[in-house]
Amino acid sequence: MNNPAIADIILSTSRTHGLVGVPSGARFPQAQDALREAGFSPLPGGAFAALPHQTRAARATANALVHHAHEHGASITISSRPYLGDIGSDIAARLPGDWSATVKTYPRRHWQEDLIGSLWDSGDLLKAMLHDHVPCAVELNNHAGTELLLIERPRHATGYLVGAFATEDYDANWEEPNAPRSIVLPVEVDRAARAVAHTFLPNYRRALYQRRLDTVMSALNRIRPEHEALQTIKASHRPGDGTPHAGSRLHAQMERAFADHAWLSFRDVLQHAPLLLARCRPTASPWPQDAGALSRLRDALADSQNAWDEFNALRAELYSIPADLSAQEWSQVRSTLGTAVLPAIRTWLADSETFERQARAAVPGGHVALSAPSPRLLTTSPALPAPAGERAPLTP
Repeated sequence: MNNPAIADIILSTSRTHGLVGVPSGARFPQAQDALREAGFSPLPGGAFAALPHQTRAARATANALVHHAHEHGASITISSRPYLGDIGSDIAARLPGDWSATVKTYPRRHWQEDLIGSLWDSGDLLKAMLHDHVPCAVELNNHAGTELLLIERPRHATGYLVGAFATEDYDANWEEPNAPRSIVLPVEVDRAARAVAHTFLPNYRRALYQRRLDTVMSALNRIRPEHEALQTIKASHRPGDGTPHAGSRLHAQMERAFADHAWLSFRDVLQHAPLLLARCRPTASPWPQDAGALSRLRDALADSQNAWDEFNALRAELYSIPADLSAQEWSQVRSTLGTAVLPAIRTWLADSETFERQARAAVPGGHVALSAPSPRLLTTSPALPAPAGERAPLTP
């Protein structure tokens, strides 16, 4: 690892840029000055390049860089690998879909800490970002919600690491139990791209699906006890029990309080459940009789769309024009939105077990359990009807 107290230039070769220098170290501006004075031009992302057209010119450029680096007190490290930006672009070009590769440099180690909160990884990539200086990285983006991070494998002469960023839906990614594990990529670009496409991305999609499912089920499980308590109290103050006026006032107060709290959780359902429901195919599962319940759940989400749109519009307005809402004002907003989706909440609580077993049957990559089913599902799942060989195949 480079001495953080000095300026260093990590020099590599590129088929498109010729010689590429990545400035690094606490005094990296001195490395930048040396690169400029030696005839290098800045590249997007923070690296510098010189494109000598002849061997003699390349030798002269290298000699000039050595001279200017010495003048500025910068060391030069010759990399054994080609420029990482080329590797990232080559992998992106070979992945299915429309991927782009963006180079990022982190001359000072603490700069890379800005990435750690958004990384969603349980493997060596996160460890490297925590414990090693990573002067250069490439972000791979399919512009459809999937972003990956590619780095050179620290403490190894060859190989690369690739892992994932969390989607914009999630902020708390530290030690998240569903996090996919980054993988080591080989030097050969074709093999590296195949490993990303056929190993990492399927694992990533499965992990994201499981995370969304866990998010929805956790939200419903938070709502359920309060809803059951509300129903119990309402049942204990029915008309004719001698407390009609007190009971009705209590019901109204409790409904507002429940709606306020329930909205905080049910918005997770509104955000993540549509993507899960879109994969559910009850007729291709062992439980074709679940089709009616899934239809009710979809209708409940559709009936809640206005409340969800209103919430997102309010949130966008507060982001664009910062305003301080009091706790009481926020509670009133949540209560109004929660009241609007109470029928949907009741539907989702009633059919949650059906949803969970269908969502588990629709896991990307096959009918596999990625985490333990909820206790409710274990106690309420109907028996499988016919032998497996007589069922319709599951939709991949």
